Amino acid sequence: QVQLVESGGGLVQAGDSLRLTCATSGLTFRQYVMAWFRQTPGEEREIVAAITRRGDGTYYADFVKGRFNVSRDNAANTVYLQMNSLEPEDTAVYYCAADARLIRAQYERQTSYHYWGRGTQVTVSS
Repeated sequence: QVQLVESGGGLVQAGDSLRLTCATSGLTFRQYVMAWFRQTPGEEREIVAAITRRGDGTYYADFVKGRFNVSRDNAANTVYLQMNSLEPEDTAVYYCAADARLIRAQYERQTSYHYWGRGTQVTVSS
């Protein structure tokens, strides 16, 4: 059974940092493109960042503006999202996603991903 479990969310102030972790099990992690999405109430889930299977390529949404960094540890079956200079607009539930068959053109579409975690809440106060 495939599981993706996010952790590391919380309540922080604007300008602070958080590191999200997505621990996976039940899949051959190194074969999967991994991504982070986020969602606020009433809105569509949107891509934050994605990382290639070997970790040698990344994709970021424009709003990241160099503040976030996605990385992975294939030995630990884990993907990370380091978030710096957080803004109140970053408040959302953050989800981890995985898929084995993606090409870069498909990274930003939530429908491209087969497996999802349950999310972790990030709240940034002003």
